[in-house]
Parts: sequence; structure tokens; C-alpha cells
Amino acid sequence: MKFEDLGLAEPLLRAVAAQGYTATTEIQAAAIPPVLEGRDVLGCAQTGTGKTAAFALPVLHRLGRNECRVNGRGRKIRTLVLAPTRELALQICESFRVYGRHTAVRQAAIYGGVGQSPQVRDLNRGIDVLIATPGRLLDLMQQGYVDLSRVEVLVLDEADRMLDMGFIHDLRRIVEKVPSRRQTLLFSATLPPEIRTLAKQWLIDPVDVRITPAAVTVEAIRQSVFFVDQNLKLKLLTHWLRETPWTRTLVFSRTKHGADKIVKSLVKSGIAAEAFHSNKSQSARQRVLRRFKEPKPLVLVATDIAARGLDIDEVSHVVNFDLPVDADNYIHRIGRTGRAGAAGVAISFCNHGERSALQTIQRLTRQTLTVEQGPDGMTIAEPVKEKPSGRKRGPLKPSSSSRPTSGKRFYSQRRGPNLRRRQAV
Repeated sequence: MKFEDLGLAEPLLRAVAAQGYTATTEIQAAAIPPVLEGRDVLGCAQTGTGKTAAFALPVLHRLGRNECRVNGRGRKIRTLVLAPTRELALQICESFRVYGRHTAVRQAAIYGGVGQSPQVRDLNRGIDVLIATPGRLLDLMQQGYVDLSRVEVLVLDEADRMLDMGFIHDLRRIVEKVPSRRQTLLFSATLPPEIRTLAKQWLIDPVDVRITPAAVTVEAIRQSVFFVDQNLKLKLLTHWLRETPWTRTLVFSRTKHGADKIVKSLVKSGIAAEAFHSNKSQSARQRVLRRFKEPKPLVLVATDIAARGLDIDEVSHVVNFDLPVDADNYIHRIGRTGRAGAAGVAISFCNHGERSALQTIQRLTRQTLTVEQGPDGMTIAEPVKEKPSGRKRGPLKPSSSSRPTSGKRFYSQRRGPNLRRRQAV
């Protein structure tokens, strides 16, 4: 579907065209029409699917159609967007700025980790769209700097992640201050029972929009796996980075300590690497992101929580140093490469204890990962065997460079190293 077929205002179409976009993504084609109609929307889609534009464009259309004629302090917040992290809040704010550049709509982002004075100045100047992280928003509300009494549209982005980060009580306190007569848009990468419960409480007769994980793991991403003992993963990663042509590579670690350990080892080996996780200050994380977006090759080692919501193009490789416990996170991870039709590569390191996680990932993606072989002594010879299930599934297929496997043990080759009233919640 083309953007001009959606009925968006001409200033928005100009801004979209200036970004080089002509056709909508799946989530945009499905979500924009009901949002324009004033319906509540429950959207399930991963990062990298064009989700931000799916709510930013129709919200801007609504605000532009009923432009506030009051300048400065008289402006009231009419749209509130809640996001789990500072990085995502900034990215959403930038999207509103880019798409709304030909309108009079004003936007601002508030988030923790930095001084509040510049953010308070933005609020005092008057804004139409406020993008905020829950913690900082509550702080400024309690200080009397934020008035949500005129909010017409409430957007909750990455709702599942906000719950994972313990924001549920903050969210409830914030939603209590938003008018019950409003349009609510809730977007989540997954729909666990907790999210469904919130949707029933905060949304009225929502349009259900879902982009399946299978649609996100596109064919453009070549997925493979190395079977390797945990204590040899660092050695294998270093070898792989030295032998493989790469530009921007994103490595996922299960823990912050693990991410720091990986970076220390890579830097010691002469490979440019930076860690990205919640223990880093806001300024440090922004510096790392700026460096990662530069042409010079860099390895960014991140945790799932820190990386969710990052919108970085032209990532050549994604490496799952640790397989995620939650198979859905695998979708989030590899979705950082192979964007906009570009080819991408996603490799995973699987140790003995991660076999069941790999099986779950393969069932979720309905794909069998190609087995790769590293240098002698690094990789494990025996691939993971799928347990019998209701339908037949082919075995893991070794790549052409793989040696045949034998035996039934998992072992190392070498021993050693719409404005309606809601009920109060």
C-alpha cells in the first residue's frame, strides 16, 4: 500500500517522501487506518517493522487537523507517548520531528539520567506531544511541571518491556491522571497475559493488529549456529571477527557483566568494541551510539533490555554470544540486520546447556539453522537433535564446510580450553 492511499494530510506525505518512503510496511498498512478513525489499537510488532511511524503519522494527522492556535505556555499536552528507555524516547521524538516538520506541532522528550532543567524549559514553552519514560514523567508530574488533563491520545510503546523493567505501578499512576475519554494505542513486541490484562483495562474495543515473528525473520537474514563450549566462546568470537568481513556488528550478551567481559577481551585482541547496557551513563550510551553509527567498523556488545528499541540501520551481523532464554528475544535480536531489503547475517553460539533454547527458537521461527564449523578444538561436533513433535521437522543441516558428525554424545572434539469513557483502574 502507498502512503497517499491512507488519507494522510499533504504535509505529512511530503515529509514521508523526503525520507525516501513510498510504500507502507505491514504494521503501517494495518494500524494507520484504524488510528485515523479514532479507534483504540492493540499492536503486536517487533522493532524494525516501521512501528513508530504507524502511530506517529496518524497522531500528527489528528493534531494537525485540529491545530492548537495557542502559542507558548498556553499549549497543552494532547498526546502522551510512554517508552521504556531514554534511547527509544529520543528516537520516537525524532520521528515526530521529522514527520511533523511541515506542521506546527511541537514535541519534546523527557527521560532520566540527565538534568531536568532543559526538559522543564521545553515543557514551559508549551508542547503538543510529550514522549517520556515513566520514572522521569512521574518526577516532573509530582513537581507540578506536567499537566495531563488535556491528553487526547495515549500511546504505550514497547509495553512488554516496560513491564519487564518493573514500570507497571508507575504506568498505573500515570494512566490514572490521563482523561478516561481518550484514544489509546498499545504496542508490544509480545503479548503475555499481563499485557492482555492491561489492554482489557485501558483499551475499549481495540483493533487487534499483529505482525507475526515469522514475518520478521525474513529470508534476507542468513541464520546459522556454532556449537561451542561456553569457555571457548570468546576465543571463537575473536577468531570469527578476524576472519569475517564485517562493518557494524551487534553482539548480544545475557548479562551486563558478560558484555563488559566480551568487550575487554576483544579490545585486548585489537578489535574495536564498546559495551551498551543500563550501567552506562546516559552520556556514555549516547557517545557509544554515535560511534557505532560512524563508518568505521565497531562491535557493539549489548544486553537485550538495553538494545530493545534501538533503531540502527546497516548492521551487517548479529551475534548471539548467549542464546536468549526467551525465544521471542531472538526475533528482536536478529531483526537488527537484514533491514530494508538488505542482506543480513545472524549467527548464534550454542553450548550444551542452551540446546533446549535453540530448539524453541527453531520452532518459533520455523527455520532450521545452518551448522557452522570453527577451527579444530573450538566447536562441538554433535548438532542438536530435535525432539519428536506433532509434525515432522528436518534435522539441522550442516553447511558445506561442516565435517560429518558421529556418535550420539554432545562433546568437544578436543578436551581442554476513539474518545470513550473508561472505568477507573
